[in-house]
Amino acid sequence: MEGRCAVETWAQFGFSGRSYKVKILCGFGTDVLICTGTEEIYVFSKRERKITTVLLLPAAVSDLVGNQDKQLIYVACRSGVYRVNLQFLLHRDQSSQADASSSPAELKISQECLVVGADEVSSLLLVGSVLLTLCQRDASWLLTLYKTPKQTASTSHEEFGSFHLPVVSAVDCGAAESNRGPRKGSVLICIHSGDVEASSPSNASAESTVAQDHFHLEPLLFKLLFGVEAALAKSPVILCGLPDGRLCFLPLRLPGSRLRVLHSLEQPVCFVGASVVTETGHAQCLVAAGEQGRVVLIKTDKAGSEGGSAMAAFTEGCVPGPVWCGCMDKSCFYYSTGADLLRLDLSEGSFARESKERGEETSGMTAAALQSPSSLNVCRVIALAEPACSTAAGDVQLLGVSARGQLQRICLPAGRVDEGSSKLPSTQVSRSVRDLLSAIGDVCERASVLKTVIKSKNQFLRLLNHAVSVSFLLMADTTTDLPIKEKPIRCHFETSWSRLLQKDSLSLVCFLHNSSPFVLERGWTLSITVSPLSYSSSPAGESSSTNFSFPFHDLRPGQTFEASLPIAAAGDASFPMTVSCSLIFSLSSLLGEEEVAASFAGLQSSCISLPLSTLTVDWLHALQLNSPTAAHKMATVQPSSAAADSIQTFLSSRQLRCSGRTNKGGESAAKPESEKYSASVWVSSEIVRDTLKPKKSSNLDAKESIRDPEDLCLSLLERLLSEDTEGVKMGCQGDKIALSTSVAHARGPNGAAMKLTVKEINVGEEESTDKEATIEVQIESSSLAAVCGLHHAVLRRIQTLLQSATEKAASTKNVQILGLRRALQRAEIQQSQISGAFGEVVSTVQRDRLLLSVYQELRRNPLLIV
Repeated sequence: MEGRCAVETWAQFGFSGRSYKVKILCGFGTDVLICTGTEEIYVFSKRERKITTVLLLPAAVSDLVGNQDKQLIYVACRSGVYRVNLQFLLHRDQSSQADASSSPAELKISQECLVVGADEVSSLLLVGSVLLTLCQRDASWLLTLYKTPKQTASTSHEEFGSFHLPVVSAVDCGAAESNRGPRKGSVLICIHSGDVEASSPSNASAESTVAQDHFHLEPLLFKLLFGVEAALAKSPVILCGLPDGRLCFLPLRLPGSRLRVLHSLEQPVCFVGASVVTETGHAQCLVAAGEQGRVVLIKTDKAGSEGGSAMAAFTEGCVPGPVWCGCMDKSCFYYSTGADLLRLDLSEGSFARESKERGEETSGMTAAALQSPSSLNVCRVIALAEPACSTAAGDVQLLGVSARGQLQRICLPAGRVDEGSSKLPSTQVSRSVRDLLSAIGDVCERASVLKTVIKSKNQFLRLLNHAVSVSFLLMADTTTDLPIKEKPIRCHFETSWSRLLQKDSLSLVCFLHNSSPFVLERGWTLSITVSPLSYSSSPAGESSSTNFSFPFHDLRPGQTFEASLPIAAAGDASFPMTVSCSLIFSLSSLLGEEEVAASFAGLQSSCISLPLSTLTVDWLHALQLNSPTAAHKMATVQPSSAAADSIQTFLSSRQLRCSGRTNKGGESAAKPESEKYSASVWVSSEIVRDTLKPKKSSNLDAKESIRDPEDLCLSLLERLLSEDTEGVKMGCQGDKIALSTSVAHARGPNGAAMKLTVKEINVGEEESTDKEATIEVQIESSSLAAVCGLHHAVLRRIQTLLQSATEKAASTKNVQILGLRRALQRAEIQQSQISGAFGEVVSTVQRDRLLLSVYQELRRNPLLIV
């Protein structure tokens, strides 16, 4: 054991991680009390080497102190201070000897043990029969004094004094909190004058309490620090270290005393104690340490003035930090940085020796010694108890709690660890080499873990940087109105029909092109929402829209992502449909829900949604074109597999009542049951001729080819069936290319047979010779829903055609712009009537009548688009 530190694990507690409210309380014989910052206090027996009792408090424990003679402990919780009598521990120790395998007893502390109702008490101190509590109230620190009862059974604690100190902002407090997490509380200790005899009441009170918070200072230093009056009155002095860095003191039994500032470390105070104990038992050095490593040593400087009178010397310095916890023995200060346990020798001989080795002056020997503590090669210690010498060789033993929740006994060799290394025997040298190699291995392991963590964080930051860049790129596109083909990340769709299990179904194939310089990696998802253009909810209140999600893994620049969406089976879909595309970035899919919950509380369900485009799939996209060989059959034969149309059935049932208002003169009132419905769209031949390029060139001049009415009608029909409207087009083009006439036969998505005819007619007054050449697009079907849907799709195509031809046609031809605007205004009025029929709260009969009247008006008076 010479020259080595031995660590022995005694117990394992039920917590892990770094806690800054852990405290070890000794002084109750063989029992040790450990507070872990939770609601539990563990009682560990050194004799049995196990946890014998667990005290369960009503709230988290912030501090505890004890009275050894009365076997009492005071525990500070969030709701107040509780007093616990430990006499039952002695009885349990006797009973546990018969049953050594019994599990720890759990004792719940009730509200009957509450003796002080103060909230948020930070620190406690017991000085004889006086209980002191320290807490922060608004803008001041409050130190309150309570008189404890002489009888153990009594619970009355009378308040007989309180002292206030204004709160100030700490310079380094923010930095300490960022490095260590939750700020540690305040520190309370009691300083006694060394000339107080043991028989005096003051000293007797100190002996009755647990001694680790009480120190005896040499009389001269006590007088220089706290005044002659406190020294003459032999009053204990309360020394308080605050999180703002101030070190304050209060003479306890001096009339008219108040809290005064002794020194400021300018960083949270985490430890205050006394060391360099002489043979008389008096400490010659007062030590205070801050969380970031700043230390002040307060000693007596007998040659400090010209006259030779003594004065208190404050020596500040910095030790390798941070300081997690600390304790002191007669000549050394032990503290933990988390990565190592260090020992700082405060004896005069140590300071003089180290100063001599460095060739420094005597005045700076103390500050120089602070910078060279010796390493004990024990890591992750978060709490220390006062040391004790227990072996014949004088080895020092420390009790510590590790960050893994282990109670450890740390045995330190007597004397300096680093002196006389050249005189060590070979066995000890080899043992030291092994220790150094073991320490190097531990450092390498920690460095490897840190390297992995840094690499993971760098990867995460890179992905976040890409996510922010993609977000800015797509947000910039929303303000520029770029065409779909010019966007860096764009979507387009193709419709295709397939047959499965003797049933036709329509699919929508999505193509996402990544033309941006960024990679869409893990965390990005393509979200596609398909919903009817005329929104309606199911009878149960559920929305009829459908959402599809496709996560990305590695879509690089220039690559295309393809996904197929099943829209509906034949006869089940509601057209037209709106398709909305967006990119979604989810933090939980990138890191995992557990890591997001641990590092980014409250962001588990947060995501970024970036819209790409909103498209419309209409009846023209969903048509099933018949082959040219079967065109004549579809014109005469009604398919038997077509589903009954609800709107057509309703219209047939009301045909007789509506015929009197829709027909005039001698028209027949009754109509055949198999009547076909039709709708027409008229558009000026000049607009079509100026916009469309001829399909056939043959040997004719291009200008002459444009004037051919048959070729013009065929070109318009092919344009209607093959145009990529708003990023959606039909997937199969074979039948459309094979069209040789301006008549197309097809089947709608509801299964109804349809006929689409494009021809040229003359429109004008009968007596007028100047008639307008017009292209008529006629839709025919036995299904009223099919006619309405295809009519809407054709109007959308014509509107797109007019938008692309507006400037060119208006600049070269004498187009009637005013007439066109009036026609569009009438169409908008009729569209608003249709929207009002679905939006307003009207009866079903009124809505049907309104829709039928609007549609009949369109059939009687087709609008000429000029």
